[in-house]
Amino acid sequence: MCLEEIDDGLRNISFEFFYWFSRFEFALKKNNYLKDKTVGAKAEPNWEEFKDRFKNEYTASAEANRLIDLHPKRQFVAQAGEPEWKPVGIDHCNNDLCKVVTMLNTIRNNLFHGGKYGDIDVDSKERNIELLTIGIVILSQLANLSGTENDYMRHY
Repeated sequence: MCLEEIDDGLRNISFEFFYWFSRFEFALKKNNYLKDKTVGAKAEPNWEEFKDRFKNEYTASAEANRLIDLHPKRQFVAQAGEPEWKPVGIDHCNNDLCKVVTMLNTIRNNLFHGGKYGDIDVDSKERNIELLTIGIVILSQLANLSGTENDYMRHY
């Protein structure tokens, strides 16, 4: 997708997704979901700890089920050395929260790292808007599940 093809709707929802994704990662860090809790270590969100903590309490919403159905794609190195798109792997997941978090992170990575070409789904503006919109709803649901809504919404 070229810059000229990105209309205000896609531009705005992309920004909103980045905003809410970063707010959620802030909320994780603020609530001590940190990869390394050593004094002086970089403060990085620990999605693994979050998934492990809430996997038994999580029930997939309609939006989460739709995200799982849409199954975002990730680039892999193909036989000829060129990148190709395949559905993101979820074989490591044994619960819906793991699947949803994997897919949310894939949406974020795809949006941030660019290269959305060469696949009919990845190039689809409508699909991208749906993924981003659903992702925003799910992030809010995860903040609610984890009791981090004040940090997520910035209500102090």
